[in-house]
Amino acid sequence: MIYSGLHWSAIAPAPVQAIDAATLHLSGEFMEANLGTAIQPDGSAVVRVLAQQYAFVPACIVVPANTPVTFRITSPDVVHGFLIVGTNVNSMVVPGYVAELRTRFDRAGEHVMPCHEYCSVGHEGMWARVKVLERAEFDRLHGSAQRASCAG
Repeated sequence: MIYSGLHWSAIAPAPVQAIDAATLHLSGEFMEANLGTAIQPDGSAVVRVLAQQYAFVPACIVVPANTPVTFRITSPDVVHGFLIVGTNVNSMVVPGYVAELRTRFDRAGEHVMPCHEYCSVGHEGMWARVKVLERAEFDRLHGSAQRASCAG
């Protein structure tokens, strides 16, 4: 037990990526132009999300069905919760760190995405949605776009 305790205190049991919460919006992967869904060369999707008092940015996320999806989420202010109702996607979002979750949506549909960690007086209004489109429809609507959005 002593060895395990010392070992895990020196080396985290899961990979954790640190980020500067004060400047994350100025450059790099979490600046506004990089938020949302991006299709990777291998066909998978990466969704970058900013959780901040009292909104998720973007407020509507669109992803293709039957495709590996990686969510990368961070916060510039306080601890938030990231939950996609009806799925196994559930994480705390801690300022200064990037939470990374991988999933696949089996069918098209819409999911609610509330903040489930109390983040202050506006917490009850902090939610977003995830629209899952069949891959052919996703490609038709967003195929040439660098970032996919619910707006079209």
